[in-house]
Amino acid sequence: MSRISTPFRLPPLWRSLPLPCTSAAIALLLLVPALLLPRLPRPRAQGLEQLMDTATLLQSFAATPDRPVPALWQERLGPGLAPALWRQQRRTWWQFWGPHADGTPYLAISAAALPGGSSAALPTNGLRVGDLVVLAPDPLSRQLLADRLRPRLRPSRGLQRRCLALVESDQAVFWSPLALGVILGPVAPLFQPYQEGCLRLRLEAEGLSWNGEAAAVDGVLAPASGAPLDRPLPSQSPLPADLLLELEGPSLDPLLQGLLSRQLIREPLTSRYGLDGGRMALLRQAPFRLRLRPQPQGPFLASLELQLGVGKDPRPWQQALTVVAKALQEQKLRPAGTSSPALSASSPDLSVWSREDGVVVGGWRWLPAAGGSPQLLLFLGPLPPQPTQPAATQKTPPVTPPLAPTVISLRVRPDALDKLGLLPEAMPQLVRRATQLGIVAEPLPGSLGPSQPISRLLGRLQLPLNR
Repeated sequence: MSRISTPFRLPPLWRSLPLPCTSAAIALLLLVPALLLPRLPRPRAQGLEQLMDTATLLQSFAATPDRPVPALWQERLGPGLAPALWRQQRRTWWQFWGPHADGTPYLAISAAALPGGSSAALPTNGLRVGDLVVLAPDPLSRQLLADRLRPRLRPSRGLQRRCLALVESDQAVFWSPLALGVILGPVAPLFQPYQEGCLRLRLEAEGLSWNGEAAAVDGVLAPASGAPLDRPLPSQSPLPADLLLELEGPSLDPLLQGLLSRQLIREPLTSRYGLDGGRMALLRQAPFRLRLRPQPQGPFLASLELQLGVGKDPRPWQQALTVVAKALQEQKLRPAGTSSPALSASSPDLSVWSREDGVVVGGWRWLPAAGGSPQLLLFLGPLPPQPTQPAATQKTPPVTPPLAPTVISLRVRPDALDKLGLLPEAMPQLVRRATQLGIVAEPLPGSLGPSQPISRLLGRLQLPLNR
């Protein structure tokens, strides 16, 4: 008897459901796994993501097998294996520093680059991290790294995701807040807006240029702005020989955030100098130009000048300076004009303070309001140079930079600072030898909120020609 085929029939319950309910059930079956997937570990976490979670500073390098074998490869892989792997390399490789490292970097290469591929035996002090092999400087560093590594429960997002893509495929550097603190030392609080970020590096005939992003806090989820990062650095003239550093911007607030978060700095400003909330708000909002000037003679290696735009009404500033003057007198400082006829005969808009031995330690000067609002120049150290033109015709240069109303611009002569011993100890040697360093920082569109501030960074490092 032949078998008669019958059409497939849904169970009675499913046949009774209306079409919208059926669609909802199918959508639910697809949606639930999709929602759970980011919460579950991936079968094999990529090694670079794990390293970025624990590294304070990570730098990527393009494959250059035609160049000499780097010392780091020789030290981590040995004189036998290092040259062979270096000549065969076709992929990006990395060096990074962990939070426990004493200045000695790790080496990370693709596991597929080893003889025998991913299943090959590891070199001495080697450790598998996802699809990478990490070579530690010693057994203790290897164990410390292994203890800190953990698979990511979800892919990188926001700024970290963009930085991951950058260091995966290009010559770049990624840093964490801890790295910034180590490199910049005591001046790190001034760079609070740039605690975490990454830069694409480009070698040039005279040095190095870069562009990238940075954030005031780690883990920022702000989306990409859509603006191209590969754009030229805005024009910056070289810093002249009579200046060591110049930093200018539309507001002091980003620089003061890190400093004022420390009670050791905030409390004396309030109790000793009367810079309470209202007066500090004036300072935070003021456009500024900060300069560091070398001092070939005298007790100071350099002097500091802070030029501020005070707005149309200078009276709140004058009241604040009256309080500061009283505090200086209580600290046994005195107006320099009482012992110096030259200073006492100067403009009444000038106030200079000295120690009991007559050494000038600082003061302030009101700059003429030629075609604009008055500006206040605060200085630590000797009296700054006099204006080259009479006050009636002197045009005070604008405090805010001409690049854009939201741009912060930094120009430095690192080699000159290094000769005076004014660079942080951990500053890289490449930066120490540079004759000029220029950086421009500007907020990215859509990231101006205080919760997720993010900035674009562009810069250039000029090295001496005989390097």
